[in-house]
Amino acid sequence: MSSPEIASLSWGHMKVKGCSTAYKDCKVWPGGSRTWDWRETGTNHSPGVQPADLEEVVKKGVKTMVIGRGMSEALQVPASTVDYLKKNGIEVLVLQTEKAVAEYNALAAQGVKVGGVFHSTC
Repeated sequence: MSSPEIASLSWGHMKVKGCSTAYKDCKVWPGGSRTWDWRETGTNHSPGVQPADLEEVVKKGVKTMVIGRGMSEALQVPASTVDYLKKNGIEVLVLQTEKAVAEYNALAAQGVKVGGVFHSTC
């Protein structure tokens, strides 16, 4: 099962190919996507992305995780979150969201089992 292409990205708006829902923030993995609702884990810009935000995507068997920190990179990614991924044998890329989406799409097109979490505003 391949990771779906992110078809479009603009401030506060993301579309995933094959999905009729538009997202503000989203999670993607081989075979699917959904809204990334920060309220589920109490996530804020600081301290930022937590392992709990990534568990669902990790469980899908991804080999690489791409984290989009927002258009202005306001979303933090603590070292403990990166360590969590590495301990699970997952490569991690932490990038500004436009760069993250481009990298994610390139990896998905190569058939890599890639997942991601993307913040589409600040």
